[in-house]
Amino acid sequence: MSRSSEPIRQAVILAGGQATRLRPYTDTRPKAMVEVADRPIIDYQLEWLARHGVEHVVVSCGYKAEVLRDHLSGRDHPAISLLVEDEPLGRGGALRFAASGLKDAEAPYFALNGDVLTWFPLDEFTAYHRARGGLITLALAQYRTSWGIVDVTDSGLIEGFTQSPLLPFWINAGVYVFEPEATALLPAKGDHESSTFPDLARQGRLYGYRINGFWRGVDTVKDVKEASEQIPGLLGDAAG
Repeated sequence: MSRSSEPIRQAVILAGGQATRLRPYTDTRPKAMVEVADRPIIDYQLEWLARHGVEHVVVSCGYKAEVLRDHLSGRDHPAISLLVEDEPLGRGGALRFAASGLKDAEAPYFALNGDVLTWFPLDEFTAYHRARGGLITLALAQYRTSWGIVDVTDSGLIEGFTQSPLLPFWINAGVYVFEPEATALLPAKGDHESSTFPDLARQGRLYGYRINGFWRGVDTVKDVKEASEQIPGLLGDAAG
């Protein structure tokens, strides 16, 4: 397995889902084209990847693919290849399908879900991955509950409330480093999180990198509104 010190220069983005929970935003566009603070999610992702040396990105799409094609047409930094699924392949199948469009099948690559907004140092992510020698490393985000927490003593006295705190658990952030050998382990159709990832975890070949930076999944209308309020204040110092 190659463990080059070279930066990772290629990536895939999964942008094919219908995202019914994001309607009406997704009535006319795919999830990755939903605007947060007046810009499509995929624009933030592409610029973040480009800042860290990524030169080629494969975008796997299906639903409303023509909207993505029109939006990405003519972009050359990074260079983009668009692959359209003939049928829904599931997230694992879509990853495998997207990887087939990479220019260097023997090199590692980043993979992103098309519904996440995040900024953290990809060079550190890569170094962490290589130091551990696994096949895939997942970026992990600390879980923030959408519920308020009641601070209560053993006697039942309520001392206060904490709205949507971070909890001591980590979730899959939807950003990965893949070694090229891992691509063949993905299902042709189906979900990698219920097949490939558990298998690699049992083999001790899967690692997690805890993000120290901004991360936000965009799954609902509420997420769009809240992220649109957060992003403008973060762009100045979160783009590293």
